Amino acid sequence: MITTELTFALISFYFVMFVTPGPNNLMLFASGVKYGFKKTIPHVFGIPVGHFFQISSVAIGLGFIFQTYPIIQQILKVCGCAYLFFLAYRMFGSLSIKESKETGRPLRLYEAALFQILNPKAWMVAITAVSVFFPKDEPFLTGLFFLAGIAPLVNIPSISVWVLFGSSIRRFIENPKVKKIVEIVLAVLLIATGITILL
Repeated sequence: MITTELTFALISFYFVMFVTPGPNNLMLFASGVKYGFKKTIPHVFGIPVGHFFQISSVAIGLGFIFQTYPIIQQILKVCGCAYLFFLAYRMFGSLSIKESKETGRPLRLYEAALFQILNPKAWMVAITAVSVFFPKDEPFLTGLFFLAGIAPLVNIPSISVWVLFGSSIRRFIENPKVKKIVEIVLAVLLIATGITILL
């Protein structure tokens, strides 16, 4: 049954999981620094699109498959961490690019949505939400849309904070040396995130 208490608990869980550091938020912060808020908007909206389908797929049965064949989830975890290491490498590689000729672009909406497949934290959120907060005594579709529908409402404002923070810092890092330091810190954080996920 969907109650006020269950709804508040789910919103609180989503907020804590979406606003805390992780692969999505580090990438959004970096995108905010490099490209600004406006150009990062497709990335921001792509993440909840991916979460919606992720939560839905877990509710439909993918969570059971992960429990039955944990090797599948382990493979996705390794692939996701490898991608984080690749992003860290690209972060280091971007340091040699002159400010006046900076190349690259922020993630597109579909790319951000597809990245959730490789995002271990996103899978953990989806599996926990379905296993802990799925309302009892409700039709399946009602419960599904309850979980998957609230996620974007909490996700978008939570992750937007990271883009705003990155884009606001952008004004203060026009100095190439300062920008290099920020990119190095982000690269190290991405590597640390990947290592933590693997442990």
